[in-house]
Amino acid sequence: MISIDLHDRLQTIENIGASGCWYAEPIGRYWPPAKKDRIARLLFSREIDKEGNPAGIGLSAWRFNIGGGTEEQGGAGGIKDVNHRVECFLNADGSYDWSKQSGYQWFLKKAKEYGVENLIAFSNTPPVQFTKNGRGFKTEKSDFSNLATAKYKAYVDFLSEVISHFDKKNLHFDFISPVNEPQWDWSGAIGEVKQEGSPWTNEEIFHVVGSLDSSLKSRALKTKILIPEAGMLTYSYGNNTSASKQIQNFFSDTSALNFKKFKSVPPIVAAHSYFTEGNDTSLINIRQTLADTAKKYGVNYWQSEYCMLGDGYKERALTKRTDMDCALFLAKVIHTDLVVGNATAWQFWNSFEPGKADFDTRYYLIALSPDTGFKSGNFTVTKNLWALGHYSLFVRPGMQRLNIHRSDRATNIEATQKVMVSAFAGKNGELIIVAINYESTQHKISLELKHSKRIGQISAYVTTAEKGFDMKYAKLKGNERIALPPRSITTLVINKSR
Repeated sequence: MISIDLHDRLQTIENIGASGCWYAEPIGRYWPPAKKDRIARLLFSREIDKEGNPAGIGLSAWRFNIGGGTEEQGGAGGIKDVNHRVECFLNADGSYDWSKQSGYQWFLKKAKEYGVENLIAFSNTPPVQFTKNGRGFKTEKSDFSNLATAKYKAYVDFLSEVISHFDKKNLHFDFISPVNEPQWDWSGAIGEVKQEGSPWTNEEIFHVVGSLDSSLKSRALKTKILIPEAGMLTYSYGNNTSASKQIQNFFSDTSALNFKKFKSVPPIVAAHSYFTEGNDTSLINIRQTLADTAKKYGVNYWQSEYCMLGDGYKERALTKRTDMDCALFLAKVIHTDLVVGNATAWQFWNSFEPGKADFDTRYYLIALSPDTGFKSGNFTVTKNLWALGHYSLFVRPGMQRLNIHRSDRATNIEATQKVMVSAFAGKNGELIIVAINYESTQHKISLELKHSKRIGQISAYVTTAEKGFDMKYAKLKGNERIALPPRSITTLVINKSR
């Protein structure tokens, strides 16, 4: 029995989304309209056809990468993969070229057309003309930023100019993220580096945020600053580095680095769930500590970047993991971030990357098979897309998570290998329940709603390992036990007409 108290409300969800880094450029710029339109529809559409089947996963946030100019440098710039080099709107002579990043811009416009509620701009590196070494990454190991000391104002004014430009195009960025994973040194040998990046100490982050706050204010821009995009959740509350204990450093009233005086900074701590899910105990305990720390300092936790970068998704298996195994693990991480970590936003890393769609789909939602030169290609939807969609399509901005009680009294750790259930309430009386059956046998659950009328018809959307069984629609009666197929994800929609 799953008992849900409609009056016992927890955090309010702000968005559930993904990023379009790197491969958005060749797809948006070169791929045939029919193919890239189909990809955009899969990511952004909220349409449900007359048979009840979704056209897409209805993301409510889209992350747009503001490039640092490594593409213009070509191979001499030092980044090995041509697709990981990114253009910069700012030219070397100080002028702007808004025709750059045309592929990224194509997806940004599509997100806006589909009504994606939150557009987020993020920067991995300052423009190369502002860095200490003239590159989009570090060439020596240190904790310090690659931004030249005299270029803080130039960097933040560049970000403000980008925001202002897109505002004029009716593409408003709700958030701007000026640093990304500041704990990593982002250094490497020239010609072997994988991507743009820069470390930042807490003091440097405070400096750049204060400068950006002033720049946004001087231009009367309403975009908020999203910070600090920690490379692991543990850096948000712990560790002993120059970029650790970031909640305490940036949101404690007694800290010299307190952000509270900056009007553009909301009480949000953004962090990434990488490498914190090696086992179920770590998965739960890290997020519980994060939730407790965030509550103590009055901030909301955003999980702003995740894919299965670490090997936790293998769950000690010695063989390849199927796409459904990966999807279930992804759903488990989302569930735990929302239910234990009390996350108010959750964002996947890269929506699409080259790769296989049947096994070890750890990095992407859509597997790309590009032609030589990436001017076209084919793609395959993975089960990961639907795993995220079980949340993003139905758990909309403004919904509130509800407390639930289980008759089996399973702890959060025990539930991670059994059945995980979360519930969310909307403003119009709709109730969303997401149930993950992690076991290889069918489970049946009963629902009890406190402070509610009798449960009427239920719309169920189910994903299993079966090919094509992706958020498959079915009608259920509220008075019957609900069957959860083996190794499946199910979303139940109650008290809302389709």
